Amino acid sequence: MYNYTVKDRFLKYVTFDTQADPESKTHPSSMKQLELSKHIQGELAALGIKYETNEAGYIYGFIPSNTGNSHEKVCFCAHMDTAPDASGTDVKPRVHHDYQGQVIDYPDDVNLKLDPQKHSYLMKKIGDDIITASGLTLLGSDDKSGIAIIMDMATQIVNNPEIPHGEIRLLFTTDEEVGKGVDKVDLELLDADFGYTLDGAELGKIEYENFSANGATLDIKGVSAHPCCAKGIMQNAIKIASEVISNLPVDTMSPETTEHRQGFIHPTKIEGKMEGVQIQFILRDFDTPKLDEYEQLLRRTTEKVLEKYPNAGYELKIKHQYRNMREVLDNYPQVIKYATDACANLGIEFDLGLIRGGTDGAVLSHKGLPCPNLFTGMQAIHSKYEWVSVQDMQKAVDMTIEICKEIAKNKK
Repeated sequence: MYNYTVKDRFLKYVTFDTQADPESKTHPSSMKQLELSKHIQGELAALGIKYETNEAGYIYGFIPSNTGNSHEKVCFCAHMDTAPDASGTDVKPRVHHDYQGQVIDYPDDVNLKLDPQKHSYLMKKIGDDIITASGLTLLGSDDKSGIAIIMDMATQIVNNPEIPHGEIRLLFTTDEEVGKGVDKVDLELLDADFGYTLDGAELGKIEYENFSANGATLDIKGVSAHPCCAKGIMQNAIKIASEVISNLPVDTMSPETTEHRQGFIHPTKIEGKMEGVQIQFILRDFDTPKLDEYEQLLRRTTEKVLEKYPNAGYELKIKHQYRNMREVLDNYPQVIKYATDACANLGIEFDLGLIRGGTDGAVLSHKGLPCPNLFTGMQAIHSKYEWVSVQDMQKAVDMTIEICKEIAKNKK
């Protein structure tokens, strides 16, 4: 049993407001992320761990091997920013010791209740210490739980030299929540053979497959005219846009009607005027070629609607976002095996699965660093209900250490 530091680190990290800004063009998108980066750099220095940083606030940590042998170099990665979906300002974490299945109240919002009937994973955490926020903000366990786990793992490695390990890399990024998490990564500097993101949920979850993703921007050009003399002239882009959206599949191909491996076309933003409207979509599927099918469906739907508006027009732009990490990880089975063996050694029942989203690891995998996603315990992310189990985080610390030990058994 280690003298864990993960809880105290986590309680400190969540007090830093690191909310990312999706409208920003800077790196990081919000300068306040740099405050947490500086704090972590101070912790690394105190541990005697060498590190480097860059203008985006990334941190690269380097722990040398203690075995004298040549092993694969492993990286553990987490992101410092929090989502823009709920406030991250003045987070007040609350620890609920020895949870016994009750509804959890929030002191700053009496109408907010964390009910195990709605959040069923709580019932698996009886006896655990549960951390929530106070009701006005998200908690920030996505992904400060991952940072705390990695930093505790590094602490145990440094303070317990009897733990055999090869070279270990730590990578902390900014702006993952706005799709820029590894835009500034320097893989040559990182110098790792493979990695793991600590950005997953339930105990034992090992995610090696994720959505492939494209963004789509549909610009609809209408014809404006004064309402008093609009007959036969006006072709209202607002109405055209509404028709395009309403003619997309209703019972399928949307987030609210799909699950598991089913993909979707999802409008996320619409703005404009009578003469022109822009609609932002995200296209998602585990089978990458299906993204082309979704693009064509969106194009056909638009063109069908425009048959009634001969003087209107459209432009559809597609942007590559990220791809399914399994396309890469299938070629590196040992990366998954290290994680499953680590769980088995610890008596943790593992669950190999998929994530209906993306992670830094998906992008890193396609950049050349195979990188599945591991559990942290985080729940109800991006919301005021967000919570995490201290014991889940501690078990994630155990798992990462065990992965290092498994790697140390094999020469490169």
